Amino acid sequence: MAGTTEAAPPAESKQPQVNLIGLSKKDYGGLKSTLCIGCGHDLITARIIDACYNLGVRPENVAKLSGIGCSSKTPAYFLNRSHGFNSVHGRMPAIATGVQMANKNLKMIAVSGDGDSANIGMGHFVHVMRRNLNLLYIVENNGVYGLTKGQFSATADKGSKQKSGNVNPNEPIDLCEMAYMLGCGFVARLFAGNSKQMTSVIEAAIAYKGLAFLDIISPCVTFNNHEGSTKSFAYAKGNEEPLHDIGFVPAYDPTYMEMDHGEEREITLSDGSHITLKALSKDFDPSDRVAAGNQIMEAKHSKKILTGLIYVNPKSELLMDQMQVIDTPLSLLTEKETRPAESVLKQIMDDLA
Repeated sequence: MAGTTEAAPPAESKQPQVNLIGLSKKDYGGLKSTLCIGCGHDLITARIIDACYNLGVRPENVAKLSGIGCSSKTPAYFLNRSHGFNSVHGRMPAIATGVQMANKNLKMIAVSGDGDSANIGMGHFVHVMRRNLNLLYIVENNGVYGLTKGQFSATADKGSKQKSGNVNPNEPIDLCEMAYMLGCGFVARLFAGNSKQMTSVIEAAIAYKGLAFLDIISPCVTFNNHEGSTKSFAYAKGNEEPLHDIGFVPAYDPTYMEMDHGEEREITLSDGSHITLKALSKDFDPSDRVAAGNQIMEAKHSKKILTGLIYVNPKSELLMDQMQVIDTPLSLLTEKETRPAESVLKQIMDDLA
């Protein structure tokens, strides 16, 4: 009929993009961050969300752990469908060990800070690095106590200045060096401003069967992002020395498995996943423990921030396997299954007599 127009077809509702297990990026989110605008910690949170989404991690199979500090608030900002435990200051590794003992099938993501791990929690940090839990341990390292007005932490570089002008007279504790010396099987240092490298290494660390330690330089925009600070965005960008460009190749993607690496070096992890390394130095091999130690020492001598995967041991034995913990999570065992028989108790008492 003249003068009439056809009605426009109804607009199709846009469906969110989903990953290999049918979850959207939003399913990996959490509460809105209450940290300072521009905080490096929020950049790390975003990359954790990206990595878990890319890998198809099921949030219900993850336990998030933290201690005390700005960094330890961040587990509330990702994977809100996961288990979680916010422990007391510096004691997160002990809680992580208990969680692993109760249910070794959970993948644990622990977020700590330089004060939480290198100061009050140093004793716990040392011993968890000796024991190979199935744990991703992230230290969001800004060199200050952000919750208590910016005092120097134990990782603050000697000569670094506070906003007040005070200069740090003490040598810093290098957590990567300590983790490496204590036998940790996956050690990396990253910079919060390098998003691509962070995502790749976090993906590799999540897939790693064992304790993966990431020391991430994360500038505090309120107390430690000024001229004179060696943990600021400007200093880190100007002094970052990448070991290599890193691409993580997940085991479920066969197209990447066949790619021609050329001069790149590929490391196969214990679960079949791969880390593909494009080394700047052709003779650097992160599975070579001696070479990794030399890289740490050279970086310390040159006062450069060494970023990238420093060391990986693809054959490290898990603590739960060393302890011969059964496959069924201990938290699911009945009282009858956990109570020793009378004859067993008698034998124990006889042995102690």
